[in-house]
Amino acid sequence: MKRPAAWGWAALFVLAALFPLLRPSGYLLDIGVNIMIYAMLAYGMNVLLGYTGQLPLAHAGFFGIGAYAVGILTLKAGWNFWLAWPVAVVLCAALGWLLGLVAFRTKGDAFSILTLAVGVIIMLVINKWDALTGGNEGLNGINPPPGLEALSQGLGLKLSGGFYYLGLLALALTVLLVARSRASVFGRSLIAIRGGEDLARSAGINVFQHKLRAMMFSTAIAGFAGGLYAVYVGFLGSASTGPVTTFTVLLYLLVGGLGTLAGPLVGPALMYSLTQSLKGLQDYQYLVFGPLLVLLVMFAPHGLAGLWERLSARRRTPSPTPEKAVDHA
Repeated sequence: MKRPAAWGWAALFVLAALFPLLRPSGYLLDIGVNIMIYAMLAYGMNVLLGYTGQLPLAHAGFFGIGAYAVGILTLKAGWNFWLAWPVAVVLCAALGWLLGLVAFRTKGDAFSILTLAVGVIIMLVINKWDALTGGNEGLNGINPPPGLEALSQGLGLKLSGGFYYLGLLALALTVLLVARSRASVFGRSLIAIRGGEDLARSAGINVFQHKLRAMMFSTAIAGFAGGLYAVYVGFLGSASTGPVTTFTVLLYLLVGGLGTLAGPLVGPALMYSLTQSLKGLQDYQYLVFGPLLVLLVMFAPHGLAGLWERLSARRRTPSPTPEKAVDHA
């Protein structure tokens, strides 16, 4: 990440950290936490779709695995959340590795269809395994992280404020890890793979291993978001692990901008806030979203963050002086 961009991100997170001190309503804090969770999920999908060009449609399944792992370990095994959360992340990374071993032997539409099928299977297993997951009744009574309520009271905040800060720290860690990976040799190799796998192989890149590592990184982030979601809502049902959640996150990512660092945050922030604002128009929301998406595809096919990057690059490009234009003529 370049220094001006790093300062911009730092300022953004500092401003976000000051928000609870203004004593906003619990409703606004709830919107903020949900945006952070969806943004983390979008960052995980962006690692595969934005950087390698692979469309994963099992993302909500791994989100559910992370959430249920935290819920089961804390409720049924008596684990501390701060231990169950990283274990859930490791579990999702390991399962992502297993999925990648099979899925990356396919390409294009076959890859997307295979991962979609895996996502549906995960949802069905969660829904039918009553003894472990609670089945249709789900898991209820997941407690907040130990110490979070005391910390919130120490800051003069309610528990919702503590969750807001926990979500902000988790999102900041996600952005930092993704940014560092994007700027590393690993990230540049993924972008080369997106440009063309045969060309990447000719440059000495092990395409299969890099995509496998990207899958593990992507599913680990999904599990990380799922673990936070579990303790925040306190209740888990299989609905949040289905394809609808995956396609919702995909929509957020398309609006924000594929392959950009800001897109996975811009998309959820805009779309989730707009959805909440139009709650009273539940049956007519898509009459608003439809034209907006058409305009987005027409004028900003790379998303809002991609449009901003292109406009910024155009402003930085010096226009030719009259003398140079005459010489060229």
